Amino acid sequence: MPSPRLVASLFPLAAVVFSAAFIAVEHFTGGVKTHHFLAREDLPGFSNWLSLFILPVLGMVVGFRAHALCLKQTVRKLPAEFTAAVAGSLLYGAILAGSFLFGFEQVTVAMFFSLFLISIVFPVYRSEYSFGFVTGMTIAFGSVIPLAFSAVFSAASFVARRVATLVVTAIRKPRR
Repeated sequence: MPSPRLVASLFPLAAVVFSAAFIAVEHFTGGVKTHHFLAREDLPGFSNWLSLFILPVLGMVVGFRAHALCLKQTVRKLPAEFTAAVAGSLLYGAILAGSFLFGFEQVTVAMFFSLFLISIVFPVYRSEYSFGFVTGMTIAFGSVIPLAFSAVFSAASFVARRVATLVVTAIRKPRR
């Protein structure tokens, strides 16, 4: 069984390897792309070179969280919920990016708007969800735009879940 320190270091290492390979492929196949918000040239553009910074930083944050979760448990392994969150959000982001790249507009729109419901049901404000989602979407959109969307859905998730907790607590509280 790997140590918590090794597990924590694997996330930033994987992020560095992925982002470096991604940039290398783009560099040698026509140049590193720049993505614009709403695909409009008059809006700010962000180079995919930023992926070399953003993904490893997200990997470090997830690595610190993984390390903390491993230390909390007596078994010293990652909880299944953590692993499922990373894998599920990575897969969701990759499918969303793939549907966009292959021109399945209805799937892309449905998946995008489903993120509102998903952000209420799951705690997507946690770093493992953002890391997986941004990494999965990087191929199609770079890492800045998915990070911005992740921040919006993370904030919505945090607020919705906190409000729901307050409401449930108020309902359960016995009246005097």
